[in-house]
Amino acid sequence: MTDPVPALADRATAAADRLRAADRVLLAAHIDADGLTSAAVAASALARAGIPVETVFKKQLDADEIASLAARPEETVLFTDFGSGQLDVISEHVAAGDFEAVVADHHQPAAPADCHPDAVYDTDGYADFEYHCNPLLVGINGASELSGAGAAYVLARALESDGGDNRDLAALAVVGAVGDMQAVGGELVGANSGIVEDGIAADVLREGTDLTLYGKQTRPLPKLLEYATEVPIPGISNDQSGATRFLEDLGLDLKRQGEWRTWADLADDERQTVASALVQRAVKRGVPAGKIESLVGTTYTLTAEPSGTELRDASEFSTLLNATARYERADVGLAVCLGDRAAPLEQARKLLANHRRNLSQGLDLVKDRGVTQADHVQYFDAGGAIRETIVGIVAGMALGTAGVDADKPIIAFADADGETKVSARATGPLVGRGVDLSVVMGEAARSVGGDGGGHDIAAGATVPAGEEAAFIEAADDIVADQLG
Repeated sequence: MTDPVPALADRATAAADRLRAADRVLLAAHIDADGLTSAAVAASALARAGIPVETVFKKQLDADEIASLAARPEETVLFTDFGSGQLDVISEHVAAGDFEAVVADHHQPAAPADCHPDAVYDTDGYADFEYHCNPLLVGINGASELSGAGAAYVLARALESDGGDNRDLAALAVVGAVGDMQAVGGELVGANSGIVEDGIAADVLREGTDLTLYGKQTRPLPKLLEYATEVPIPGISNDQSGATRFLEDLGLDLKRQGEWRTWADLADDERQTVASALVQRAVKRGVPAGKIESLVGTTYTLTAEPSGTELRDASEFSTLLNATARYERADVGLAVCLGDRAAPLEQARKLLANHRRNLSQGLDLVKDRGVTQADHVQYFDAGGAIRETIVGIVAGMALGTAGVDADKPIIAFADADGETKVSARATGPLVGRGVDLSVVMGEAARSVGGDGGGHDIAAGATVPAGEEAAFIEAADDIVADQLG
């Protein structure tokens, strides 16, 4: 067996040995695409190793949720795509003998001083313990080089029995990484690239260069271009007749046997024709060069999945999963990840249609209400008009659109069970200049009696209702310091 991420091999082996010693495992995971795929990867590996497992999903892992896990009969709890940042609370339960913890995560670990000294030790300023598989502990960037699903995949490889091969799970790990916005310049890099290589070797993944537009597998060609707002092209984007006319002028057959063709249906020469014409149109209409370059990039195809379905493309698959978990149906997403292609897939598609509708309405709401500009951040308060589980996605979609400054992080508020959910998004260039939203969310939230964390480019928090203005003031000051 070759290790996909050699730096984490020893940690993964220790965690795998602990899991093998368990009578049964309670698997707790987060509710986004990365969380769902990390759960599916870990659950599959445990099942193949003959270890009984039950999976539960948590919207957030706070003290009450951790206490609910401690109250269960399982003696071993595996946390995937969260757990590191909550080691302050988890360590108290471990020290009390409530359960043994194993963590496969990529978020910033808690500070050692905040944890129970009998359960953790200090590794480069991070809370650490014996069964802790986190890239940050070995100098790997958890925001851009390894996702939660990636950490779970490293653990899955360590769980292989003699003659076993879990490399087919690399496809799900790639879906998780893409869903967690880890594609740097459109491509998975660092430790993620080792997982991609595993997937290619296992014949479940293909890496290629193609249009980066969303919906290449499933959207009719005119809709693919009409909805391609990632790189707005005048006369095509948001213009149904313009998109159709553009394609017809290229001499393409848009239908076959009365059915609209998709990008996946086109021959290679037809794709080349469309891609070249799109670039030429973008240049003529003055689209910035950097935007034009992003029209074409690295794509990840799940070769074991049927062509023309959402599951064939890593980006579409991850969006489908987000549409299940963020609407309290993580069980549906997990079933799809585990290979159920009957009722769960149909249910996921219905949830996806609803998800797209809600995102579109959410973006319209932001456009109508506008965002408020502070000195170094900008923000909007959706109240109860946008679900707190998707307000961060809406914020990310809004960043850089008309009236929203791409040179400032965007912060969004939404009502959440008597509290306020805060979501923040930045851009790659902002992170390059020193912005770290994980620090911003954590410090600003704690200054008003809440808590938060995440990644440098995307993070979240929960704060008491009524503290929004104080939170913005604190966040603005922290970003000012980061930008120097």
